[in-house]
Amino acid sequence: MAADLPALLAVLGKQSAQVTTIEVDWRTRVLAVITNPTVAYLMILVGIYALIFEFMNPGLILPGVIGAIALLLALYALHLLPVNYAGLALILLGIAFMAAEAFLPAFGALGIGGLIAFVLGSILLIDDETELPGFDIPYALIGGVAVASAGFLILVMGMLAKSRKRAVVSGREQLIGAPAEALEDFPAEGWARVHGERWRVRSSAPVRRGQKLRVTAMQGLILDVVPEGD
Repeated sequence: MAADLPALLAVLGKQSAQVTTIEVDWRTRVLAVITNPTVAYLMILVGIYALIFEFMNPGLILPGVIGAIALLLALYALHLLPVNYAGLALILLGIAFMAAEAFLPAFGALGIGGLIAFVLGSILLIDDETELPGFDIPYALIGGVAVASAGFLILVMGMLAKSRKRAVVSGREQLIGAPAEALEDFPAEGWARVHGERWRVRSSAPVRRGQKLRVTAMQGLILDVVPEGD
């Protein structure tokens, strides 16, 4: 081990050797940044979460493009790093469990298990057998990402809990009591607009075109209506 280049040459007995400095090109600088374990770790997370966001909101395009690029760069970096693939598998499994918590009524079991797997996988991701400085992921970063994931999980669970408590607002329940507007004059049965759709309606009193109505019942595909205010 030597402190600097002159000290190294002195140890080798090559003090008089000619030294040629080769500047690092932009490609090597980019690769040096990408293959930093911390950067590769963050690119994995950005890629996976961006793709999940794209799948949950199809058609946005941009999250999918960013996620795919970040994930491919991360995979290239991991190919050059001393990666523990069991740790990588735990990270992927943890993210999959946390994402599944948003769709399955597991009451937090999947989310908590996914968070534990994610933290363990992050710790094990870089194989430390080389014991080289800088070839590890800071625990502070792992903790911060885990806390952010837990916060996101709690937010999603809260939204799901609120949605389960809401009354049903679709189908027959949505139509009963809904306002309507007559599309034509008719003595007993005709067409009206309800929630932006054309419906066949039936009234016990004559109706004029443009008259405001209110749905009182539903018989098959025909709605019973009364004039607004009755």
